[in-house]
Amino acid sequence: MPLQGPLVVVGQPRFAGLLDALGTAGAFPVIESTRSEAADVIAAASPESILLADDETSADRQIAAILDRLVTPAIPYVPVVACAGVDTDIAYARALPVEPVAAQSGIVARLSAAFRARSLHATVLRRLQLAAEAGKPSPEIADGDPLEDSTVIVAGRGRSYPLLSTMIGERAGLIGALSVETAASYLKAREIDGLVIGDGFAARTVSAFLTVIAEDSRFRDLPVALLGHALTEMRTDHPYVFHVGNPERLVERLLPFVRLHAFEQRLSRTLASIDHDGRLDPKTGLLYPEAFVRELEAAIAESRTRGTGLSLARFVFEPDLSARASFDAARLASRLIRGIDFGCREPDGSVLIAFTETDLRYAHVVARRIASVLKHTMLSPQDRKPTGPAITLATRKSSDDADSLLGRVTAAMLTAE
Repeated sequence: MPLQGPLVVVGQPRFAGLLDALGTAGAFPVIESTRSEAADVIAAASPESILLADDETSADRQIAAILDRLVTPAIPYVPVVACAGVDTDIAYARALPVEPVAAQSGIVARLSAAFRARSLHATVLRRLQLAAEAGKPSPEIADGDPLEDSTVIVAGRGRSYPLLSTMIGERAGLIGALSVETAASYLKAREIDGLVIGDGFAARTVSAFLTVIAEDSRFRDLPVALLGHALTEMRTDHPYVFHVGNPERLVERLLPFVRLHAFEQRLSRTLASIDHDGRLDPKTGLLYPEAFVRELEAAIAESRTRGTGLSLARFVFEPDLSARASFDAARLASRLIRGIDFGCREPDGSVLIAFTETDLRYAHVVARRIASVLKHTMLSPQDRKPTGPAITLATRKSSDDADSLLGRVTAAMLTAE
């Protein structure tokens, strides 16, 4: 995506042609600023993106304080890219790092990729305003740190794997994978916001995996962090792939990208909710409970008229499941259901799914498949072992309305296999 100006460059640009390259990418005006002038320049320019052009600027705590005051609360989102070496402590936690050894094109690519989030945020805000002016119901953009919604895959089987898993798990949702094949299967099934590839894999295997990721448009903006100096010779045109030799530094560098990716996913769900006249919950991608009941009433009436089947499943999770895992399960369920089906997350965290044109026998099959995926991608809060939901199923009877059908999903539980 072409950059939109104004772009403020703070510090000393490292290449003579960098400013020209930024201008060619569409950033206009490009405003240069010293560190001492940064507060006044940023306040006056209202920039749409910011580049911290050298190590000293990226590590400057006064610059970080300015960004926290002027940029962090900005709406729409303003991307900040920091040119910083692996050994540099980046003072502004939300800055997106780029290696000083990167070419001009690499810096521009990092800015352009991050700017897509700003454009998406601006689009959502515009659509929300239009919906409000038209008197249509519309959702609110979820607040809080997007890391609370994020999920990261940590793949590895070397000595660093336990440490990486612990550090990622303390900040984001974690999925562990002991093989590249397992990691690839999770990428296909889940809404993933970051991928860490640790040690223990052959370089050829990792290189092939990166090639597949780079060629798949679904993973265009997926942050991918590689641990280990043995992998530093690999090259990819993916804008969010980087190499770090230290586990602690890898997590520090990865988390801003994970936060950004989770923010974009949050915005995409909000757009989907707007397209459905505010009936979808942006936190889950499923219907709000009230909208679910209305949809169920309509589905029952259509099923009665056409003589087709209609079944309802309720997935109940452990009562002490964390809020992060509960919402993650609901988002996963929204990806697993068929286009003709619909669902909602109840206040207690359980998930209701209505299977249209489906009798009880086939509903058993579909519900167990969904529960199986949930089981193998969730962990029990007690012993961190795979856990699955308990399932209740009911199918429409001729006399059923929405209340009676919902009441019958308290039948005997089925244990997910």
